[in-house]
Amino acid sequence: MAFVVPVTEAEAADKAAQAFTRIREVLQVDEVPELFRYLAVVPSFVHDFFMNFRKFVLTDGKLDERRKLLIAAAVAGQAGSGPWLEFLRSLAEARGVSAAEITDALAVGATNSMYNALFKFRDISGSDIFEGMPIGLRAHTFQSTSLSEDTVELINLALSDLNGCKPCTSAHVRKAREIG
Repeated sequence: MAFVVPVTEAEAADKAAQAFTRIREVLQVDEVPELFRYLAVVPSFVHDFFMNFRKFVLTDGKLDERRKLLIAAAVAGQAGSGPWLEFLRSLAEARGVSAAEITDALAVGATNSMYNALFKFRDISGSDIFEGMPIGLRAHTFQSTSLSEDTVELINLALSDLNGCKPCTSAHVRKAREIG
């Protein structure tokens, strides 16, 4: 028996039912995607999660929706969440983001995570023995995609923070400020 099963729309009550209504409206779908139905096992969670998702990913602010969707896809890719990546890919493509841009965001994320592993290790090792060693990793991906420099930098910043790489996060904050 599954530990968590998705809540059907007929079973949804209170905050989950309200969230399902908003999800259908905002995403312009007839059925609530299964990912959100799993979250509805805790009704306040699906409500809060979708409100936050809408605010921070689907609403323009300092960053436009396209860039936010690319960052979200890169995060889902690095988290190894195939279902979320597929959902975000489908949503992004429906909103004008190309498959090539999504693939580029995933490539930037994978390249970034290699660097995060190295620099995080060097930072937490407690030894300066690794400081003089050449890095040896290649990062042509950062300059060779369809993505703008600032989008690449924001993907790197988000993933470096999530990966807990202090030196990389600091460097990406600095670079993002330089870019503007």
